[in-house]
Amino acid sequence: MEDDTVLVTGASSGIGAATVRRVAADGADVALLARSEDRLLELADSVARDHGVETHVVPADVRDSAEVAAAVESTVETLGPLTGVVVNAGLARGSDIETMTDEAFQTMQGVNVNGAFFTAREALSPLRETAGNIVFIGSFAGKYPRPFNPVYAATKWWIRGFAMSLAAQVGEDDIGVTVVNPSEVRTEFESADGTPFEEVFAEGEVTEPEAVADAVAFALSQEPPTTVNELDVYRRDKFSHF
Repeated sequence: MEDDTVLVTGASSGIGAATVRRVAADGADVALLARSEDRLLELADSVARDHGVETHVVPADVRDSAEVAAAVESTVETLGPLTGVVVNAGLARGSDIETMTDEAFQTMQGVNVNGAFFTAREALSPLRETAGNIVFIGSFAGKYPRPFNPVYAATKWWIRGFAMSLAAQVGEDDIGVTVVNPSEVRTEFESADGTPFEEVFAEGEVTEPEAVADAVAFALSQEPPTTVNELDVYRRDKFSHF
């Protein structure tokens, strides 16, 4: 991925941070987008030092379309032509529909759905110029009905449907579109009671973020006319529970 420039949203932790490290190790310059500027700066300094790549920190809230637009513009101005975008920012709040607050509902919609749309909308023009790739982080929850947190699941179904239809719209422009669907990943992502998955699961029980980052990097490395439509990254016993 040398000479590539990749923008990663939700880059301050978890799958996003692992993806930043992975693409930097492959030689890509990388722009890091999230709200936590201090964490972004620390990570950016680390990967620049370790891999000799250029980094660009763009503190932004993906729910704000103007901030997303400014982040994409500043990335291109600072690092050059954009060849890859990873739409990773996402979160979960609560689970039970009858007790879910308006705030929890709107937060999931704002980050998971609106944020993905704003990022994709701003990324398409620069990616069209480079025949680049856009990778959406979906979820196992976006492919199979389940009783747990239907709202979160619905946002991931939306991501998958949006990405598939976007691929149909921009495929003739040589933009590759991929959905990567993890099941449980040991990150700071919070379960319904607020406990991070990295505390819920012991090492070796579920997928590590680096495995998802490997899948993302594989998708980003595709060149026209080929793309990877969808990659599922599940723990091996996932279907044993059904």
